[in-house]
Order: sequence, then C-alpha cells, then structure tokens
Amino acid sequence: MARVAARVEFEADNGEVVKYVRHANGGGLVSPQARVDQDAYVAANAYVEAGAHVGARTRVGAGSWLDSGVVVGADALIGRNVHLGPATRVGNRAQVGANARVGRSVQIGQGARVEADAIVADGASVGGRGSRSGVRPA
Repeated sequence: MARVAARVEFEADNGEVVKYVRHANGGGLVSPQARVDQDAYVAANAYVEAGAHVGARTRVGAGSWLDSGVVVGADALIGRNVHLGPATRVGNRAQVGANARVGRSVQIGQGARVEADAIVADGASVGGRGSRSGVRPA
C-alpha cells in the first residue's frame, strides 16, 4: 500500500510556497493556520486555507475549496466541488450543494440550503430554514 504524505507543499503562481497537512479524518489538505475539528470529515482532495475554521461533524466533499478566513459551523454539509469564497460564514447544519460557487463575505444562516450548481454573489446573505436569497442558478 502506498504511503500518503502527512505534509504537502505547493508553489503558488506568485512563487510563494504553500504548506498543508492532511486531516486525520478523510485526508483533506488543511493549512497549518486553519482549525478543523477532529470530528469533521475533509475529503482527500479538498482544501482548507489559512484562517479557516471547520466545526465538529461537518463534512467537506471531494474537490471542495474553503478559502481563507471561511468559518463553517457544526454539522454542516459542504458538497463536492464547492468553492466558499474568502471570509464566508456558514451556519450550523447548513448545506451547500455540489458545484456551488459562493462569493466573498457571504453569510449562510443556520440550517440554510444552497442548491447544487448555485452561484451566490459576494456579500449576499442566505437565511436559515431553506431560504435562498442571493442565489442564482448557474
């Protein structure tokens, strides 16, 4: 069986070396400056950037990217191939569907749902209990 590196480094387009560690639950790539609860699941090819925080029992799907400063509450579900823009906040029990693109500084309330393939504009607010304001189809 092949070993998976516990630490991974990439060179960004600007020449800066970006470092990640693999999360114990799922093997996703997490910046050493991010906080991911040990009970969260981060898929092996998902990324969590510096300054991000992922709460307990949250699931981050394959190919997803949680940009810098993103905060995701507990028991949330981030689908596959999702991008959460910088400084976005996702409440407890919220769901973001596969292939969604969420802009910068978006507020997704507790229990809110962003549908698959949705595009959410920078600064939008998506309320709780299934509200979908600020969302448009892809």
